[in-house]
Amino acid sequence: MEKLSLISRAKNAWNVFLNRDPTKYNYVDIGSSYSYRPDRTRFTRGSERTIVNSIYNRIAMDAAAIDIKHVRLDENERYIETIDSGLNNCLSMEANIDQTGRAFVQDIVMSMLDEGAVAIVPVDTIGNPYSGSYNIETMRTGKIVQWYPKHVRVNLYNDRTGQKEEITVSKSSVGIIENPLYSVMNEPNSTLQRLIRKLSILDTIDEQSGAGKLDLIIQLPYIIKTPGRKAQAEQRRLDIEKQLAGSKYGIAYTDGTEKVTQLNRPVENNLMKQIEFLTSMLYSQLGLTQEIMNGSADDKTMLNYYNRTIEPILSAISDEMKRKFLTKTARAQLQSIKFFRDPFKLTPVSDLAEIADKMTRNEIMTSNEVRQIIGMKPSDNPEADELRNKNLNKSNEQIQNGDQYYPDEYEDEEEDDY
Repeated sequence: MEKLSLISRAKNAWNVFLNRDPTKYNYVDIGSSYSYRPDRTRFTRGSERTIVNSIYNRIAMDAAAIDIKHVRLDENERYIETIDSGLNNCLSMEANIDQTGRAFVQDIVMSMLDEGAVAIVPVDTIGNPYSGSYNIETMRTGKIVQWYPKHVRVNLYNDRTGQKEEITVSKSSVGIIENPLYSVMNEPNSTLQRLIRKLSILDTIDEQSGAGKLDLIIQLPYIIKTPGRKAQAEQRRLDIEKQLAGSKYGIAYTDGTEKVTQLNRPVENNLMKQIEFLTSMLYSQLGLTQEIMNGSADDKTMLNYYNRTIEPILSAISDEMKRKFLTKTARAQLQSIKFFRDPFKLTPVSDLAEIADKMTRNEIMTSNEVRQIIGMKPSDNPEADELRNKNLNKSNEQIQNGDQYYPDEYEDEEEDDY
């Protein structure tokens, strides 16, 4: 960047507080305002108050960490290049004015897990989605509120008005992602829904026990059958309540002939055992473990988790996008939607050197590609971009073509001996 002089800096200086346009921001209506983000995903059925919220968030974060790209393949369906398109920009950089590509994928997964199905709606496009090919500029997730034979009614956030609106769109123009784990998570009698109901009951019991009630039974020294005795007993109860409410330490006195029985003793039930059983069953059905949730799982456990849980979700998203957002002509040109997981993210530093040596020695990765994984900048040496085994000497053909030849120490020793 060119260094500006002092006069240029003073002339072009801008301050967000001092250089505001009052006619543009103070007197013109710029839309509705909220104290919270209006397009944020809201969980249903009280899931935000249970451990289900953490399960949704963990799966969505892990799924969003994997790159989904609009790519071109060869005739053997192997990855060649990434296509610079509006669809790829939505998945990698900016999905809309409010969400990055990663936040958009996380929104898709969280909405899908909670609602069972979610709609991916292209909002701004170049071309009519109903008439033929078109380019996608922005996308959003919407809640499906009505199903029709060839259409769906979607509750979608409109970033122009700041309101959520219901629109009817064709199934052929929107991506409809159904939860691959629907029978485990979204069916009315599924393991997850049963766990949510049990946790709701537990919350109700906790609220009752913490409501500040004493739950006392006072046994008076006379039989309460006549209206006069009932009125006398009611007056006695009010007196004790008044004593407790007006006492600094909550102390009241009773007659020596009266007996007080306290009922707020812990009642044994099997609710916690049922919750622990359902939680364990849900973890096993989702391919989760406690170690995955707290971040202490080993590589084999994480690999099983990615293959059983994350891969089906990402496959459902990429296959639906490929089916709806790529035309037949684009698919005939070998365009596709693929997801790529970095296998080195979970690799400890102690094993990375050995893996890098094997990858470069077997001509799978170049030296600069390995440096990128480590976090180092690429080397300017041209040989760092060559896909060859650096432990072997160059062939005679490479030497004749002008490549520099470096004999190894073993050959030098043989020549000296000779």
